[in-house]
Amino acid sequence: MTQEPGWIVVLNGAPRSGKSSIVAAIQDWDDGPWMNLGVDVHVRHVTPSRYRPGIGLRPGGERPELEAWVPVFYAAFTDSIAAHSRLGLNVVADFGIHDAYSAPLGILRDCARRLLGLPALLVGVRCPVEEIMRRRRAGQAGREGEYVAGSVEEPVPEPVLRWQREVHQPGIYDLELDTSVLSPEDCAAAIRQRLDDPVPPTAFRRLAG
Repeated sequence: MTQEPGWIVVLNGAPRSGKSSIVAAIQDWDDGPWMNLGVDVHVRHVTPSRYRPGIGLRPGGERPELEAWVPVFYAAFTDSIAAHSRLGLNVVADFGIHDAYSAPLGILRDCARRLLGLPALLVGVRCPVEEIMRRRRAGQAGREGEYVAGSVEEPVPEPVLRWQREVHQPGIYDLELDTSVLSPEDCAAAIRQRLDDPVPPTAFRRLAG
């Protein structure tokens, strides 16, 4: 029996843009299991502590000693997503993918090539920096102290600005969502509508070149 591949939904956006909440809303769908293979899972439970944040490394070339491993980690991560899809499992994965390292690495293009031939939707999860900072200041249960929250002298820290500048380059998506105006459930509904569209997604094919 030929197994139809499962859907892959990749959510790409900056930290605190709302990706994890969208993942949770998608996993509530009743059309079979939606496996969460996102960056938090990979960093927290797969990557050895001395190599963290691994694929969660923020823009800026701040950890050059880790950067040689990042494309390897991403390749393995993406291949595991593809393997789940080929077994007929739906996958939702939240990324914060960029190429703003100390040397160009072409990680996004490599990931796109590894997903070619599979039904994969690339979603840009956008959120204005003002809302990002509000969420950072509010904190998140279980992740206390993980997010730079700013100060009077630097209300929007440079690392946060780097995420805003780099994470959506080159900005090729099948769907874009603004979580400052849409709830996680609204975002999931928009993704469901796009998956039901007979026109297949093309973002990963265009990024693969």
